[in-house]
Amino acid sequence: MASLVCFLAILLSPLAMAGLAFMNTGLSRSRNAAHMMLASLCVIALAGLTFLAIGFSWQGYEGSPSYALMAGGRSWNWIASLPFFLRGMPLDISKPALAALFGMMSAGLAAMIPLGSAADRWKLGSICLSTAILTGWTYPLFAHWAWGGGWLAGLGFIDAGGSGVIHAVGGLSALGMTWVLGPRRGKFTPDRMPLAIPGHNSVYVLFGCLLAWAGFIGLNTAGAILNAGADVEAAVRVALNVSLSAVGSVLAVAALTRIRYSKPDASLCANGWIAGLVAGSAGCAFLAPGVAALVGIIAGAVITYSVEWLELHLNIDDPGGAISVHGLAGLWGLLATGWFAPAAHWIPQAAGISTLIGCVFPMTYAIHWLLNRIHPMRVPPEGERLGLDMYELGSGAYPDFITHNDDLQR
Repeated sequence: MASLVCFLAILLSPLAMAGLAFMNTGLSRSRNAAHMMLASLCVIALAGLTFLAIGFSWQGYEGSPSYALMAGGRSWNWIASLPFFLRGMPLDISKPALAALFGMMSAGLAAMIPLGSAADRWKLGSICLSTAILTGWTYPLFAHWAWGGGWLAGLGFIDAGGSGVIHAVGGLSALGMTWVLGPRRGKFTPDRMPLAIPGHNSVYVLFGCLLAWAGFIGLNTAGAILNAGADVEAAVRVALNVSLSAVGSVLAVAALTRIRYSKPDASLCANGWIAGLVAGSAGCAFLAPGVAALVGIIAGAVITYSVEWLELHLNIDDPGGAISVHGLAGLWGLLATGWFAPAAHWIPQAAGISTLIGCVFPMTYAIHWLLNRIHPMRVPPEGERLGLDMYELGSGAYPDFITHNDDLQR
């Protein structure tokens, strides 16, 4: 029964990727809309192929063959050792097969997160190369540590729905990409003050939130069963907690933006909704409903200020808000689980957060910095002025409309 419920829940998870694709498209410029949607499809396709071909061999599942290192008098399980291309695996409703299917969906979602941060300036070919690296190495490595019976799982680290494994990995990768690529043309004045470049379609952004909601419920339900040992009855708690976290976050953002700007900010509220879903994922099977809402409220408050702080103080150009929404909210979700979930402890959660910041992020940044030195990953200025739709695809998403002149001058 648990395996069947897990399988049906995994079938909902593509909605999370569809929601993120709509949000990233709506938050980017109109002349890059088709490029963003095509890039999303390419990322999902390449992530699935790469993960199932080699990534799952590194990730594995609890109890699968693995390699361990001896240090400090104890064994540290650091990487799985399964055959490539799923060779010899029974493709039925068994735990190994479900873990592979769940991992394919999770890897695809993680790889889509940097698209929002690097929007309007990232080459399609470079996007595909980055996706192959993330889903073939970076994501499976940390997923093994947390979900595949690795050393973090041995310490008692809990991340039922992927606040760390999916979202913090994706969000920290997004931070690395924004530093490698640099800001969009016209985003900052000569004295480094940020200028507003609003997204072109708020309806896409808000519709994406609703799709992501259903996808997160499925993804977290399957994750709780596979990765946290939850039973079928926990599905109701998971759906309730994830929803309450999103509700608390979006209301917090709406209230704060109304206080600060006299009117609620639609794009920030949308980001707040996703931040709540992200923060509530780690402890979705263990938190009390009131605590889940509190976790969401804090996540919404954090991202409301962090988006602006990253622009003003670090000159980070993040059109989709992915660094705050997935990176910071994901780290907060891990920490909140250690504080508030009865089954968790803050020390293993802190170890996971430290590993993400001190190992996963530097590794991701170094790989992409080196690749960018070998072959630039950013489109030339002409491509930004013309738009990625025309420059890389040869046609625009909205052929009956004219791009605003003031936008072309940036």
